[in-house]
Amino acid sequence: MRVLVTGGAGFIGSNLALALEERGAEVSVLDNYLTGNDANLKGFKGERIRGDAADYPLAKLGRFDAIFHQAAITDTTEMDEQKMMRANVESHQNVLRVAAREGVHVVYASSAAVYGKGPSPMRESQVLSPANVYGVSKMKMDEMTEKFRKDQPQVHVVGLRYFNVFGPREDYKGSATSMVTKLADKMQAGNRPRIFKYGEQKRDFVYVKDVIQANLLALEAPKSGIVNIGTGRATTFNEVIQILNKVLSASFEPDYFDNPYSFYQNETEADLTLAKQLINYQPEFTTETGIQDYLGTFSDAAPIRL
Repeated sequence: MRVLVTGGAGFIGSNLALALEERGAEVSVLDNYLTGNDANLKGFKGERIRGDAADYPLAKLGRFDAIFHQAAITDTTEMDEQKMMRANVESHQNVLRVAAREGVHVVYASSAAVYGKGPSPMRESQVLSPANVYGVSKMKMDEMTEKFRKDQPQVHVVGLRYFNVFGPREDYKGSATSMVTKLADKMQAGNRPRIFKYGEQKRDFVYVKDVIQANLLALEAPKSGIVNIGTGRATTFNEVIQILNKVLSASFEPDYFDNPYSFYQNETEADLTLAKQLINYQPEFTTETGIQDYLGTFSDAAPIRL
């Protein structure tokens, strides 16, 4: 099987590229290396292509059996709408254009950000109300997909609405790293973990190994669709600190400060009913077991093993 992973030097993309290669696929990665990190691909044997998924002539790369479209700006505080739409929406349009012409299967990264401050647990059927530019870009990608499915019913396209993903190979993201990584970094450096007052915000923190598994399952789905990918359980920031203290044998107290973001999602939790039906997705890790596994490989660059 010949596959292309856009954003293949990024967090999820690099984990996915290495997992696919380990399973015997012929993998090519496309990344502009501005948002990704080439060091994430240590040990990767496949083709590395430098380019922007928004305008790269994908058809010149030859035919792929599947495209895993992970390329995106994922910083939820990015306010440049034109920049966000080009990176996220136009790249998706470019991928779908090739899929229509070549009949290539597509699995792409959507986001729980499309739900904004909507009711939780979040269901794919609820009204979308993104609260930031990033969420709007992912909503437009999903809308584009729904139209594409009607126009090109023979093409297999599955969107995965990632909730709050954490795990190896995200360190390069800086301020956009997951809350789990931010807190773990602070605590491992001997500092109190800083969180917004008063730590009762909730997130569906999903381990990247489950996200990779979801991508592989989506490729085999019997039909197209868009589904949530999370654990199905929300965890407070206070609980994350308790878990980290337990795993690190530490006793840090939270350092609370005011939340400066008016658009902040106070709770995310995935309803996984449709994901189970469409792609047979069942998370293997809870937030706690994911953190335990993550900290055991915190500096490990070896491929994720599923």
